[in-house]
Amino acid sequence: MLTRDYRAGPASILISYTFVGFIVYLVLCALGEVASWSTEPSMAENASRFCDPALGFTLGWIYWLKFMVVIPNQFAAGELLIAYWQGDEKGYSILWITFFLATIIVANSKCSQYFDKYELCLSCMKIIVMFGLVCLCVVLAFGGGPDHDKRGFRYWSYPGAFAQHSNKEATGILRAVFRTVPSATLAYLGSELMGITILRTHNPREAAGQAIESNCYRILAFDIVNVALLGILVPSGTHVLALGQSPDKPRSASAFVTIAQYTGWSKLPHILNAFLLICVISAASQALYLATRTLYELSVDRHASSFLCRTNDRGVPMYALGVCALIGCTAYLNAFSRSQKLFNNHVNLVSMFSILTWASILVVHISFVRVRKVQKIADEDLIFRAPFGVLGSWVALVACIFFSVIRVFDLTSRDAYPQGFDYVAFITSYVGIPLYAILAVGYKLATRSHSVQPESVDMRSLKAEDDLIKSIQTQNQPACAEA
Repeated sequence: MLTRDYRAGPASILISYTFVGFIVYLVLCALGEVASWSTEPSMAENASRFCDPALGFTLGWIYWLKFMVVIPNQFAAGELLIAYWQGDEKGYSILWITFFLATIIVANSKCSQYFDKYELCLSCMKIIVMFGLVCLCVVLAFGGGPDHDKRGFRYWSYPGAFAQHSNKEATGILRAVFRTVPSATLAYLGSELMGITILRTHNPREAAGQAIESNCYRILAFDIVNVALLGILVPSGTHVLALGQSPDKPRSASAFVTIAQYTGWSKLPHILNAFLLICVISAASQALYLATRTLYELSVDRHASSFLCRTNDRGVPMYALGVCALIGCTAYLNAFSRSQKLFNNHVNLVSMFSILTWASILVVHISFVRVRKVQKIADEDLIFRAPFGVLGSWVALVACIFFSVIRVFDLTSRDAYPQGFDYVAFITSYVGIPLYAILAVGYKLATRSHSVQPESVDMRSLKAEDDLIKSIQTQNQPACAEA
């Protein structure tokens, strides 16, 4: 976990991670219910089918923009990790960024056929490392480290559970929690990618329930538990974090590296920092892959220029990859500005784009349920049904709107921005909303499209098509077994 807002206090982060995690769970349940009926390969196409073509168009482009922002965001994170070894020296930034870009471009153009195998191996390594970190945190928390210090909840008393703000009244506490929402949103970005994977499996209906259940365990076991343990072991505002101020000690961009320093094994922090750097480069490569495929699908749907859907012999859309790689060169801005500041701005952008995509998925689910009710399709006909139903989607949608609004309270805080109102932070936090509106309204004006009427959606043919596919697969299984 790259530490951006850890100084807000352990309780602030735990509350925001728990709340955002529950909202993400509701979003994925909504996505899973739609996937359990529809055979469309993307949520943008489901939006066009069940809600409004303008929503499908907008969601597709917002997806693409989000993945494109993730690339320089991960490069900025990579520079913060490298700073653990070379300090704040900017002389090699251009070389590092060039190396990162070349790596992910070659990986996507030459090795895309191995993408799934690589991601599977890396995911297994992440699970092992995260499980090891949880065990390490528990041991250190109970005094198993070299200093035998049983920390308990000492740091919740001092510097305090809500340490970011000098104002300990309700307003200050709320500001401390609000400030951590963008980072919490970014932490759950991988959940969104899991949702896309559901829709691209051979049988998304069967995969939906399993994927959402496993993701729920991941949110509970790795995200929330790790955040709680970090609050026990690392005091907020500690000088060893990347956003702290200490010229004489190495600073880490991850609180986990800080915890590794407590073990007394000098090599462990460097090994963990190197592994996190590999994960960051992998995330950037994955973002480029998804941005390329999203742009390709937009071209296939005639929502982007037709030349972008051309592929090479390996099936790689090289023109779409070239456009995404060219825009990805904006990562060179890291070489001319403070990586920490740029990282924060990228977090603001990605967080808002994520909230907008979550809200769009929830709207699609609400529209999907409305279509089912109008056409009298019973809940029992669904292979997977969202546990909280349409009410859960409404609650999550209100929460997404709430997330969008509350950011302004932190932007006006003197504690968070002592030099006055940060216009760049405000723009990067909210530029996604007018952009979303421009895409939706512009598409409607250009195409004169109308919202989908519930009775006009052919729901029965979707299920019949899937039943036919499953029947063919079932018939082929015995034949394959005999062969």
